[in-house]
Amino acid sequence: MLFDVTRSELADIFGEDRLATLPATAFPPCTADTEGARLLQTVGAPTGTLRLREPDQNSGRLPLVQDVVHAEDFEGAAREASRDAGQWPVIGRLLNAHLAFDPGSGTVHAFDPDEETVQSLHTDVSCLLQVTLRFQRLLEEFTFSGEDDHEEADFERLEREVERIVQETSSIDPLPFRDDETVWSVVGEEIAMGQRFKGSSPGARSLYG
Repeated sequence: MLFDVTRSELADIFGEDRLATLPATAFPPCTADTEGARLLQTVGAPTGTLRLREPDQNSGRLPLVQDVVHAEDFEGAAREASRDAGQWPVIGRLLNAHLAFDPGSGTVHAFDPDEETVQSLHTDVSCLLQVTLRFQRLLEEFTFSGEDDHEEADFERLEREVERIVQETSSIDPLPFRDDETVWSVVGEEIAMGQRFKGSSPGARSLYG
């Protein structure tokens, strides 16, 4: 694992009721015992920006890539994924992209049906959980001053926090923010612009009253 992410760490920050996991039975049998699948089963991710996929109510299984995207739409991006990508389980959704787990390499890929693109998004699942943790924590804890004359300084401070997450992540795994087009780069830009603050978080209260 590139990052050490534990269930207790997430629970301390978000609370047990905010953590989503995937059952072992949701994965194809040959995938359930891989390191990435075990992280999704035992550690999970905070609900919010990243949405883990709900297993099918009838089969109890996660859909496969071939169930949610049309392979012919991604021919131009095929080099980003291996030939057996259609058999990868879809573990979640981020923006408009389906996140798929490659059990062979441990990597996470983002399939965007609107843009007809495939992105190698994370070297392993621990990085997916780490980036989710850090961005979600920023959204939960960042506080704007609420003063009009401090607004510019507030957004500069917010932008620095986002950039710190980007830089510290990229020093270990360059994939999530390798360019401005990755889904995580778009999420980071939205956060820096004051978007995605929701509910009763300090940021939402100070932005929206």
